Amino acid sequence: MTDIHDLKRDLKKLRDELNLKMHLASMDMRQEWSELEGKWEKFSGRTGLDESAEAIGGSLEALGEELKNSYKRFRAGLKS
Repeated sequence: MTDIHDLKRDLKKLRDELNLKMHLASMDMRQEWSELEGKWEKFSGRTGLDESAEAIGGSLEALGEELKNSYKRFRAGLKS
């Protein structure tokens, strides 16, 4: 199982990088970014809960992986 704190650190780094590039993004990309920000808030607000229940940690890890994949896809879209 991936350490949730390492995952959060990696996601924050990707998020910060993309946030800097948002001023060049199209309206569609801005909408997608807004949706990703909602998922980020949900993820970052729950990272402390993974220690209280293994089931929560598993779903939190899945959400983190979804965010990571979305950020990478989003970054590729900004380069187009």
